[in-house]
Amino acid sequence: MGIFHTLYGSLDGAIEAQLIPIKLLICDVDGVFSDGRIYMGNDGEELKTFHTRDGYGVKALQGTGVDVAVITGRSSNIVSARMSSLGVEHLYQGCDNKLEAFHQILTNTKLDAHECAYIGDDLIDWPVMAECGMSICVADGHPWLRQRAKWTTQTAGGFGAVREVCDTIMQAQGTFNTTMGRSI
Repeated sequence: MGIFHTLYGSLDGAIEAQLIPIKLLICDVDGVFSDGRIYMGNDGEELKTFHTRDGYGVKALQGTGVDVAVITGRSSNIVSARMSSLGVEHLYQGCDNKLEAFHQILTNTKLDAHECAYIGDDLIDWPVMAECGMSICVADGHPWLRQRAKWTTQTAGGFGAVREVCDTIMQAQGTFNTTMGRSI
Protein backbone atom coordinates (compact mmCIF):
# COMPACT_ATOMS: atom_id res chain seq x y z
CA MET A 1 0.00 0.00 0.00
CA GLY A 2 1.14 3.48 -0.70
CA ILE A 3 0.39 6.80 0.88
CA PHE A 4 -3.19 8.06 1.29
CA HIS A 5 -3.25 11.83 0.68
CA THR A 6 -6.05 13.46 2.65
CA LEU A 7 -7.17 17.04 3.04
CA TYR A 8 -5.40 17.03 6.41
CA GLY A 9 -2.11 15.40 5.45
CA SER A 10 -0.78 12.05 4.33
CA LEU A 11 -1.67 8.75 5.98
CA ASP A 12 -0.52 5.20 5.45
CA GLY A 13 -2.51 3.53 2.68
CA ALA A 14 -3.52 0.78 5.12
CA ILE A 15 -5.69 3.35 6.89
CA GLU A 16 -7.47 4.17 3.65
CA ALA A 17 -8.17 0.46 3.11
CA GLN A 18 -9.63 0.17 6.61
CA LEU A 19 -11.87 3.21 6.11
CA ILE A 20 -13.48 1.94 2.90
CA PRO A 21 -15.81 -0.60 4.62
CA ILE A 22 -16.83 1.79 7.44
CA LYS A 23 -20.60 2.07 7.79
CA LEU A 24 -20.74 3.57 11.28
CA LEU A 25 -18.66 6.25 12.99
CA ILE A 26 -18.90 6.09 16.78
CA CYS A 27 -17.80 9.15 18.74
CA ASP A 28 -17.07 10.02 22.33
CA VAL A 29 -18.27 13.50 23.34
CA ASP A 30 -16.06 15.19 25.95
CA GLY A 31 -12.67 15.75 24.37
CA VAL A 32 -13.91 14.73 20.90
CA PHE A 33 -17.05 16.70 20.00
CA SER A 34 -16.12 19.22 22.70
CA ASP A 35 -12.73 20.42 23.89
CA GLY A 36 -13.15 18.37 27.05
CA ARG A 37 -13.79 21.31 29.34
CA ILE A 38 -17.05 21.53 31.29
CA TYR A 39 -18.26 24.96 32.32
CA MET A 40 -20.28 24.96 35.54
CA GLY A 41 -22.53 27.85 36.53
CA ASN A 42 -23.23 28.92 40.11
CA ASP A 43 -26.57 27.08 40.00
CA GLY A 44 -25.00 23.84 38.72
CA GLU A 45 -25.75 24.60 35.09
CA GLU A 46 -23.41 22.70 32.79
CA LEU A 47 -22.24 24.18 29.50
CA LYS A 48 -20.19 22.68 26.67
CA THR A 49 -19.07 24.04 23.34
CA PHE A 50 -19.48 22.24 20.02
CA HIS A 51 -17.87 23.17 16.72
CA THR A 52 -20.16 23.79 13.75
CA ARG A 53 -17.58 22.18 11.44
CA ASP A 54 -18.10 18.88 13.25
CA GLY A 55 -21.84 19.23 12.75
CA TYR A 56 -21.35 19.90 9.05
CA GLY A 57 -19.14 16.83 8.73
CA VAL A 58 -21.62 14.58 10.54
CA LYS A 59 -24.48 15.69 8.30
CA ALA A 60 -22.35 15.24 5.16
CA LEU A 61 -21.19 11.77 6.26
CA GLN A 62 -24.76 10.73 7.03
CA GLY A 63 -25.70 11.95 3.55
CA THR A 64 -23.37 9.32 2.08
CA GLY A 65 -25.06 6.53 4.02
CA VAL A 66 -22.51 6.23 6.84
CA ASP A 67 -24.32 6.39 10.18
CA VAL A 68 -23.04 8.14 13.32
CA ALA A 69 -23.40 7.02 16.95
CA VAL A 70 -22.29 8.46 20.28
CA ILE A 71 -21.14 6.65 23.40
CA THR A 72 -20.26 8.92 26.30
CA GLY A 73 -19.47 8.42 29.96
CA ARG A 74 -21.40 11.47 31.12
CA SER A 75 -25.11 12.25 30.81
CA SER A 76 -26.22 15.67 29.68
CA ASN A 77 -29.30 17.31 28.22
CA ILE A 78 -26.92 19.44 26.17
CA VAL A 79 -25.54 16.34 24.45
CA SER A 80 -29.06 15.01 23.84
CA ALA A 81 -30.06 18.28 22.20
CA ARG A 82 -26.90 18.53 20.10
CA MET A 83 -27.06 14.96 18.86
CA SER A 84 -30.78 15.28 18.13
CA SER A 85 -30.07 18.35 15.99
CA LEU A 86 -27.48 16.30 14.08
CA GLY A 87 -29.84 13.37 13.55
CA VAL A 88 -27.73 10.98 15.64
CA GLU A 89 -30.13 8.19 16.59
CA HIS A 90 -27.71 5.91 18.44
CA LEU A 91 -26.97 7.89 21.60
CA TYR A 92 -25.66 6.14 24.71
CA GLN A 93 -24.97 8.39 27.71
CA GLY A 94 -23.76 7.64 31.23
CA CYS A 95 -21.77 4.61 30.08
CA ASP A 96 -19.19 3.41 32.57
CA ASN A 97 -18.68 0.39 30.32
CA LYS A 98 -18.65 1.65 26.74
CA LEU A 99 -18.11 -1.87 25.42
CA GLU A 100 -21.64 -2.87 26.49
CA ALA A 101 -23.08 0.07 24.55
CA PHE A 102 -20.93 -0.84 21.54
CA HIS A 103 -22.22 -4.41 21.53
CA GLN A 104 -25.79 -3.09 21.78
CA ILE A 105 -25.14 -0.84 18.76
CA LEU A 106 -23.79 -3.81 16.79
CA THR A 107 -26.91 -5.80 17.66
CA ASN A 108 -29.26 -2.94 16.77
CA THR A 109 -27.55 -2.06 13.48
CA LYS A 110 -26.62 -5.63 12.49
CA LEU A 111 -23.11 -4.39 11.64
CA ASP A 112 -19.82 -6.18 12.24
CA ALA A 113 -17.12 -4.52 14.36
CA HIS A 114 -14.83 -4.12 11.31
CA GLU A 115 -17.51 -1.87 9.75
CA CYS A 116 -17.21 0.60 12.65
CA ALA A 117 -14.75 3.37 13.39
CA TYR A 118 -14.42 4.88 16.85
CA ILE A 119 -12.91 8.25 17.76
CA GLY A 120 -11.95 8.87 21.37
CA ASP A 121 -9.57 10.83 23.55
CA ASP A 122 -9.00 8.91 26.78
CA LEU A 123 -8.44 5.48 28.31
CA ILE A 124 -12.14 4.68 28.78
CA ASP A 125 -12.45 4.65 24.98
CA TRP A 126 -9.82 1.97 24.37
CA PRO A 127 -11.93 -1.19 24.91
CA VAL A 128 -14.27 -0.16 22.06
CA MET A 129 -11.45 1.16 19.90
CA ALA A 130 -9.65 -2.16 20.22
CA GLU A 131 -12.63 -4.01 18.71
CA CYS A 132 -13.46 -1.60 15.88
CA GLY A 133 -12.19 -1.76 12.33
CA MET A 134 -10.63 1.68 12.76
CA SER A 135 -9.47 3.20 16.06
CA ILE A 136 -8.94 6.96 16.00
CA CYS A 137 -7.55 9.28 18.67
CA VAL A 138 -7.85 13.07 18.57
CA ALA A 139 -4.59 15.02 18.30
CA ASP A 140 -4.72 16.12 21.94
CA GLY A 141 -5.86 12.77 23.31
CA HIS A 142 -4.15 10.91 26.12
CA PRO A 143 -0.61 9.82 25.08
CA TRP A 144 -1.31 6.15 25.89
CA LEU A 145 -4.30 6.18 23.55
CA ARG A 146 -2.45 8.04 20.78
CA GLN A 147 0.23 5.32 20.85
CA ARG A 148 -2.32 2.54 20.37
CA ALA A 149 -4.82 4.07 17.95
CA LYS A 150 -4.41 3.18 14.30
CA TRP A 151 -4.79 6.85 13.39
CA THR A 152 -4.37 10.11 15.30
CA THR A 153 -6.06 13.18 13.83
CA GLN A 154 -4.23 16.39 13.03
CA THR A 155 -7.04 18.35 14.68
CA ALA A 156 -7.72 18.62 18.42
CA GLY A 157 -10.96 17.50 20.01
CA GLY A 158 -13.64 20.19 19.96
CA PHE A 159 -11.88 22.05 17.16
CA GLY A 160 -12.94 20.01 14.13
CA ALA A 161 -11.47 16.54 14.80
CA VAL A 162 -14.82 14.89 14.05
CA ARG A 163 -14.99 16.84 10.77
CA GLU A 164 -11.49 15.63 9.88
CA VAL A 165 -12.59 12.03 10.42
CA CYS A 166 -15.82 12.50 8.45
CA ASP A 167 -13.98 14.14 5.54
CA THR A 168 -11.30 11.45 5.51
CA ILE A 169 -13.83 8.60 5.57
CA MET A 170 -15.64 10.23 2.64
CA GLN A 171 -12.35 10.68 0.76
CA ALA A 172 -11.44 7.03 1.27
CA GLN A 173 -14.89 5.90 0.14
CA GLY A 174 -14.93 8.23 -2.88
CA THR A 175 -18.00 10.14 -1.66
CA PHE A 176 -16.44 13.42 -0.53
CA ASN A 177 -17.91 15.50 -3.36
CA THR A 178 -21.26 13.71 -3.49
CA THR A 179 -23.04 15.31 -0.55
CA MET A 180 -23.17 18.48 1.48
CA GLY A 181 -23.67 18.94 5.20
CA ARG A 182 -25.08 21.86 7.12
CA SER A 183 -23.37 24.00 9.71
CA ILE A 184 -25.43 23.26 12.77
